[in-house]
Amino acid sequence: MADEPQKQDFTGFSQTVIDHARNPRNVGTIPNPDGYASAVGSCGDIMEIWLKVNGDLIQNIAFSTTGCGPTVAALSLVTELAKGKTVAEARKITPDYVLNALGGLPEENIECAALSVAVLRGAISDYLTFKNEPWKRMYRQQY
Repeated sequence: MADEPQKQDFTGFSQTVIDHARNPRNVGTIPNPDGYASAVGSCGDIMEIWLKVNGDLIQNIAFSTTGCGPTVAALSLVTELAKGKTVAEARKITPDYVLNALGGLPEENIECAALSVAVLRGAISDYLTFKNEPWKRMYRQQY
């Protein structure tokens, strides 16, 4: 029998976590983003977020990850929370807010929520850097 991909065991996870892990929102990339950030979790998961900002509103947001179900769920929820918000409103999203909105995570997955917020804030910082110093965009690495 061919190797089958292992399925994530979601025993003990909230319906919100399961829904976002199995049906993630805003997956993908955004060409020529206004803001971008990435991070690597302690378990080796890579998380990336791209932003498109119009005026001061996060018009579009996308993420990519090599992470587990709880990582996907946290990033999916963070992008849903930030989309359509002003940059200032999105900066107020906290790891505790994400954990509560997800219905909690086991101790070993709490970092997923914290790191997803850190990556969002990093993408916002990247956006603000280029907004304040647009000449730096010429030197930006392509993603």
